[in-house]
Amino acid sequence: MDLALSDEQELLVTSFGDLFAKEAAPARVRAAEPIGHDPVLWERLADIGSTAMAVGEDRGGWGASLLDLALVAELVGRFVAPAPVIEAQVTARLLASTGSPAVAEALGGALLGTTLATLALRRAEGGRLPLVPAGAVADVVVALDGDRLLLVPNHETEVRHVANLGGLPLADLAVTDDAVELAAGDEARTLFETAIDEWLTLTAAALVGIGARAHEMAAGYAVERQAWGVPIGTFQAISHPLADQATALDGARLLARKAAWSAEAAPGRSAELAAMAFAFAAETARDTTYHALHVHGGYGFMLEQDVQLYYRRARGWARVWGEPRAAFRRAASHRYGQED
Repeated sequence: MDLALSDEQELLVTSFGDLFAKEAAPARVRAAEPIGHDPVLWERLADIGSTAMAVGEDRGGWGASLLDLALVAELVGRFVAPAPVIEAQVTARLLASTGSPAVAEALGGALLGTTLATLALRRAEGGRLPLVPAGAVADVVVALDGDRLLLVPNHETEVRHVANLGGLPLADLAVTDDAVELAAGDEARTLFETAIDEWLTLTAAALVGIGARAHEMAAGYAVERQAWGVPIGTFQAISHPLADQATALDGARLLARKAAWSAEAAPGRSAELAAMAFAFAAETARDTTYHALHVHGGYGFMLEQDVQLYYRRARGWARVWGEPRAAFRRAASHRYGQED
């Protein structure tokens, strides 16, 4: 396994990094709250093909690998970008993998950026879709209702945005009568679970980006802030956790990229690795941002400080799907064929 970035991937990282640096500065992130969606940023991302890149060339996309998408996802986390990049990419890949003729319009719109398609991570419950990521801004939602995979138009004119720790456009939506069936039975469940695995992988990469940026902020503050005439970074209670977290972040990044790499190179292990990557990245981002916040002392709890943006999102973004322990159980079920 060689995870060294190619020249094309280096260019990809530079291009998206420059865009986020310009269009997702902390002031813009704050301005997008509480809904957690910046239409201008989303338009810019659509213009450069952030969704189209996720789909194969045979379906009108650019044919980027899941590893390519993971590199972009890490930047989404690094800038806590208020745009549903991961959900749009995963949903476009799911739509492109179905044989249903009903997907043509939705997929075409998603690739052009005129339709925002998202995935309901939780199965329908009594005709309702709880906590749909990007549900407050999406045009269509792909959801699993029983043993049917549905394409659900979002007709709700007054979408009830669900306030959340992560500053995300979450919403509870309804399965409407005009929902279109994309697949049923085993095919539907397989398509849905594959999409969940891809979401876990890309979100793991985003959580690594959150943790890495918070760690940099903490390390920078520890060098600048002084107590008793010396930088606080010279105190073991500050420096030792920072060193441990740097190592953990490297491991989380490696595991997230390995999970993305395995989607094509070792598909038999990709589901297991996706769950492991998500669980480890979620725990690492949670611990890293916790320490970063406290390195800043009382300042870290002030809304004017950027570190609190990362502290909140490290928890909120992961819990859109579930706790790390749920991902560990998912990994165990893929490895051993059973689940608690």
